[in-house]
Amino acid sequence: MPEPSRTARSASSSSTSRGTRNLVNLEAISKVYGTRALLDGVSLGVNEGDRIGVVGRNGDGKTTLIRLLARQEPPDDGRVTHSGGLRLGVLTQHDSLDPKATVRQEVLGELADHEWAGDARVRDVLTGLFGGLDLPGFPQGLETVIGPLSGGERRRIALARLLIAEQDLIVLDEPTNHLDVEGISWLADHLSRRRSALVTVTHDRWFLDRVCTRMWDVQGGTVHGYEGGYSDYVFARAERERIAASEEAKRQNLVRKELAWLRRGAPARTSKPRFRVEAANDLIADVPPPRDSAELMGFASARLGKTVFDLEDVTVRVGAEGDGGRTLLSGLTWQLGPGDRVGLVGVNGAGKTSLLRALAETAVGAESPLLTGGRVTVGKTVRLAYLSQEVAELDPALRVLQAVESVRSRVDLGKGREMTASQLCERFGFGKEKQWTPVGDLSGGERRRLQLLRLLMDEPNVLFLDEPTNDLDIETLTQLEDLLDGWPGTLVVISHDRFFVERTTDRVWALLGDASLRMLPRGIDEYLERRARQRESAPEPARASAPAAPAKPAQLSRAAQKEIQRIERQLDKLSGQESALHTEMAEHATDFSRVAELDAKLREISQERDRLETRWLELAEEG
Repeated sequence: MPEPSRTARSASSSSTSRGTRNLVNLEAISKVYGTRALLDGVSLGVNEGDRIGVVGRNGDGKTTLIRLLARQEPPDDGRVTHSGGLRLGVLTQHDSLDPKATVRQEVLGELADHEWAGDARVRDVLTGLFGGLDLPGFPQGLETVIGPLSGGERRRIALARLLIAEQDLIVLDEPTNHLDVEGISWLADHLSRRRSALVTVTHDRWFLDRVCTRMWDVQGGTVHGYEGGYSDYVFARAERERIAASEEAKRQNLVRKELAWLRRGAPARTSKPRFRVEAANDLIADVPPPRDSAELMGFASARLGKTVFDLEDVTVRVGAEGDGGRTLLSGLTWQLGPGDRVGLVGVNGAGKTSLLRALAETAVGAESPLLTGGRVTVGKTVRLAYLSQEVAELDPALRVLQAVESVRSRVDLGKGREMTASQLCERFGFGKEKQWTPVGDLSGGERRRLQLLRLLMDEPNVLFLDEPTNDLDIETLTQLEDLLDGWPGTLVVISHDRFFVERTTDRVWALLGDASLRMLPRGIDEYLERRARQRESAPEPARASAPAAPAKPAQLSRAAQKEIQRIERQLDKLSGQESALHTEMAEHATDFSRVAELDAKLREISQERDRLETRWLELAEEG
């Protein structure tokens, strides 16, 4: 069991034992803002080869810690020491790019074309971050002037400039912001291959698990250190809080629930786990699965009926013909049923947000300009809440609690659970005092949380979440996931946060940039594999251009769609029957004839499950 560490001495001894050079030392540093001590007497070290992920609540000092580490601001007390000749690269949340410069000038500097084109690292970075050596998403490629570009485009340019250089230590503040699932996967692989040490602040838990070998947890003015990636950190923190008999009962329960998800539901994430498996299993022995899908499906059907959204031969298009318009989806036949929990992934610009926006407009009886063909049927009982990427404006003079109570004072969360507006505020990190903060004084992340709160208070039975994880810290994400575990309705999530998608949804659909929507039985792993095959099979000119919509793609027929949904319902029923049989076998453990009879039924169900799953895969592959 790795113990939390706060001393420079422990970092130095670790460095000696591994025979590696110490790059940065923080000795008893403190930093105070106003009357609040963000860091109080913290001592830490960064060694060669370290890959450290920094986590903690928003406002607890994560960014302050890495700014002090990088000497971008001085501590109030203590000392920060860098080794001689340290080559340091830093990505902050605000870039220092020259708006008058071109992308070439900022990223490649004075390098001649034959120099950078012959450098494998430069080629890898440009392809990984921009999709090709000639930057296909930029109007003039490398000669594009930076000034008019969006914040996300500027951030990728700043990241590319940093990664092309050679450093001993890279410090990254939220590097996955503005990257899609594919870009985040590339960045994780790239950083894993580099020799540079790494310190990164991010709320992307999949990225932390893929890249990091140590974790720093910033909370209450202190920094707790853990060995391993994010999964290891969750196990170690849960055991530490159990041993310490923490009084934060709600928080501890959430940690144990996430731990159960990591052990039971998620794919293996850490190649060399350092946690003690026995201790971890003891911690989650009485923790149920994150959610009972069959039960939630039943609740959702009762609230929604048979129809939610039924799309037939639909075309989604942005812009007009001859005016730069583009067909995003063509001939789409798709059913979104009661209780479906869908993750929507795809290349940027493929139409994920446009699809949700078109459905949302149709749900309120409006005629969506994005729908230019086909038919959309909306269930009569649909009550939709749509979290868009834009934060809704509220009266800045309103207090947080007033903004929530203006929607409703109490909310029914299903399964007999009810919360007051104040209780739900606390669930989302707005304590008693914070509930009386004016909306105008909230940070971007806090406003995002408030937006989510107000949506949930309106008791929707269909929820569209477009990049819900933006600006949310890991603890708030865990709270949201826990809340959604028991939420009985239809859910569609668009997110670059792979962990969140895998944690909250049951199926993944993908827009691959070819005007089609496809079910992916193996989820995001399959999406990344398909995208890799697309890039390998595309001729060179096609790789260097934005995805164009081809002729009408192959789609699952309406009959196939309905058969898939019928199979999924049957599989849910079989799961319930299996659980009941296992319970009954345990109750009659000493009655061998009864156990044999139940075992025979179990084998029949297993054979039927295999048959249905094979048929499901056959239908899915047709699309």
